[in-house]
Amino acid sequence: METTLGFNRTEQTLRQKLWKIQWLLVLLICVVACIGFAMLYSAANGKMDPWATRQMIRFGVGFVVMLIVALTDIRIWLRYAYFFYFLTLVLLIIVEFGGTIGMGAQRWIDLGFINLQPSEVMKIAMILALARYFHGASVDDVGRIFYLLPAALLIAIPTALVLRQPDLGTALMLLIAGIALCWLAGVRLAVFVFMAAGTLLALPLAWQFLHNYQRKRVLTFLNPESDPLGGGYHIIQSKIALGSGGLFGKGFLLGSQSHLNFLPEKQTDFVFTMLAEEVGMVGGLGLIALYIILLIYGFAISLGCRNQFGRLIGLGVTVTFFLYVFINIAMVTGLIPVVGVPLPLISYGGTAMMTVLIGFGLLLGVHVHRDIVIGRRSSGKEF
Repeated sequence: METTLGFNRTEQTLRQKLWKIQWLLVLLICVVACIGFAMLYSAANGKMDPWATRQMIRFGVGFVVMLIVALTDIRIWLRYAYFFYFLTLVLLIIVEFGGTIGMGAQRWIDLGFINLQPSEVMKIAMILALARYFHGASVDDVGRIFYLLPAALLIAIPTALVLRQPDLGTALMLLIAGIALCWLAGVRLAVFVFMAAGTLLALPLAWQFLHNYQRKRVLTFLNPESDPLGGGYHIIQSKIALGSGGLFGKGFLLGSQSHLNFLPEKQTDFVFTMLAEEVGMVGGLGLIALYIILLIYGFAISLGCRNQFGRLIGLGVTVTFFLYVFINIAMVTGLIPVVGVPLPLISYGGTAMMTVLIGFGLLLGVHVHRDIVIGRRSSGKEF
């Protein structure tokens, strides 16, 4: 009888959690993912292989993982936040010495069934670690420079390792997301002004450490026509495709720049360009509108959480998602240099898809466990 009652109580708790999940947010995620499947189908000239089928399978697996993460008690993530961070850091170090090389960069670990990109996983692991670090901070703590040094190291070490791969886009995302999370945790504005001044002074030195192709990307960004068949080719073709789409596009499967292979990396970095060429400015703005709704959901869920740990996780995930969207779209429209950041839920890629869905799982979990009060000195071990 006790066992039965215990099971019923557990079942009731799980049922309550399922009711608390923001299913409209889940539906929006699925809608955006379906747009991605359609674009990958188009990228393969009306075929499911080689991209659409695999992406659908990855999304299906990631969707299940997202729900499991959402239903997991938030205090478990608090307890193991540092463990996940240091495990991912070890994977980044493994990449440094024995990672798989692809497209001129050493970023992956070959697991046989998937090429794992630890730098993508670090985007989530760093959020968990920083949220764990700042959840117990008082107003006086975040005002002390020495208290901020561990947080700075949590950001700087993985950023430096990712920059060495080299992967400038992901390194910038880690750096910006980490700094944003520190600001959202209450770090004073004066600290960031000091950091910005130091960064500006260090730019000439940083230029010397950039790889030749990275310098070329910056120079090409400033003047793409200087090398139309080389470094400027990607962005020139992207702008041609964007402009040729017009207001309503050329029609699904009818994009000439993409289907005649003028547009490079149409299934990954430049998938938004292909979408805009086929469904026009209206379709592109429609996708951006869906992204904005997802971001609004993210901020609303985060600010509605009663515990600081969950609030910081939600804000960190939302900021990271914003950076994915902003950097990719700004990149393909020529507003920033090409840095190789995928469009979330749209671009082809296994680790990036899983990272985004785990992030949304954490966000959904923040909403499910929004009423849990976690003490400032709690480490989650009492759970």
